[in-house]
Amino acid sequence: MQRYFINQIADDKARITGEDFHHIVRVMRMKLEDHVYLVTPDEQTAIAELIEIGDDFVQFKIVSWKESTSELPVHITIASGLPKGDKLELITQKGTELGAKSFLSFPAKRSISKWDSKKAKKKVERLDKIAKEAAEQSHRSVVPTFQHVASFQALLDVARSYDYIVVAYEESAKEGESSALATLFDQAKPGESILAIFGPEGGLATEEIVKLEAVQALKVGLGPRILRTETAPLYFLAAASFAFELGKNG
Repeated sequence: MQRYFINQIADDKARITGEDFHHIVRVMRMKLEDHVYLVTPDEQTAIAELIEIGDDFVQFKIVSWKESTSELPVHITIASGLPKGDKLELITQKGTELGAKSFLSFPAKRSISKWDSKKAKKKVERLDKIAKEAAEQSHRSVVPTFQHVASFQALLDVARSYDYIVVAYEESAKEGESSALATLFDQAKPGESILAIFGPEGGLATEEIVKLEAVQALKVGLGPRILRTETAPLYFLAAASFAFELGKNG
């Protein structure tokens, strides 16, 4: 069944308009009595039946509620130094499928891509849409948010609000470091937050690593191979899924 994120349910009914209305009526060509999943802002999922099709809206009636969740027990934010091209779109789409709670981008010293406020606004709108579509496709219970911060200092300020801060560091991988990430996943408890920071092409500069360590960021290696900037976040999320959902913590 298709999945849609809604703002509210009143009297066991939900009305959908806008792009989702178009998708339901024009793309999926749903008919009365068809069923969908509806997800509320508090991450509850309902099975609902289509009971009315208007000129610019559809209305569903709740049939039942699902008890299971598809969310990681820890809240992971993926922070990416601005990469080239459309790599953030890939990170956002696949990262949503893999369970990221939110995404953040920042200008790193080695970032070739540059965003002014106008470009950032347009990019964030595009990435928000990608996250929503990926959340629906992967049956998430929440749509991840996307935020762009305008400076490295702003990243440091945001980082202080997390329970854990980790930075994927190429030199750690080269030196054979292999236990820090596993230790982190052993320590993190359900409901806690992890900010995972990844550099752009060329990685983070030494002075950026020093600043991150000053806010208690943990340097971690991601195995013996050097990963691309768009691959490393997906590796991290897959490892988290194994640790918390499939491994001993699951």
